[in-house]
Amino acid sequence: MPDERPVAIVAPSLLSCDFGNLGAEAKRMLAAGADWLHVDVMDGHFVDNLTLGPVVYQGLRRAVGDAVFLDCHFMTTAPSFWVEAFARVNGHSDQANMGCTFHYEVFGEDGLPLALELCRRIRALSARPAVAIRPSTPAQAVLPLLEEAAVDMVLVMTVEPGHGGQRFMPECLSKAVFLRERYPNLDIQVDGGITPETAKSAAQAGCNVLVSGSAIFGAGPNASQVIAALREAVERVH
Repeated sequence: MPDERPVAIVAPSLLSCDFGNLGAEAKRMLAAGADWLHVDVMDGHFVDNLTLGPVVYQGLRRAVGDAVFLDCHFMTTAPSFWVEAFARVNGHSDQANMGCTFHYEVFGEDGLPLALELCRRIRALSARPAVAIRPSTPAQAVLPLLEEAAVDMVLVMTVEPGHGGQRFMPECLSKAVFLRERYPNLDIQVDGGITPETAKSAAQAGCNVLVSGSAIFGAGPNASQVIAALREAVERVH
């Protein structure tokens, strides 16, 4: 049987870009070979930081066009509100062009029905549902969502959510190993301290979607080389 594991996807995190030139920075990443663009949405409550809202997101969408996949990571206490607000200004495409990743911790074990309802709503909005887990949350927590085929991707955080430029936490990768063993076709995303070097261990653990901010944007004119190195780390394993 052929290997059906998901393909390598590199998603530069716009959290590390020059926000004064957001549209130009996004286009620069696409020209450098980015597959997706990762958009961190923070509300100042779930995490102690604020980033962007639907008005800025609408400008980003207009700048890159409807064909580009914008991977939105909602670090918010009310993800349903933000999903609806972003979907209204997202533009239209023949295929899903927006990912909506919410945090498991917002709902917890008792909130599974609400999480499932959010996933159904995300699909109804022609977007792609995903769930994120912070470093202290075990991978087993998201199994009910996976068993219901409610999400297309799991984001394993390898830093505490809320700020860029943090130290990579390799101990979190055991979660990716756990998930990959059980779901060989699942997109497993990793975010936090991802560089061409740490990407190797992330890929070995089973991650195929790599989010990287500081390493890519910090490379300046060599961003394409970093993106290529990240992709190669996954392709060597997958």
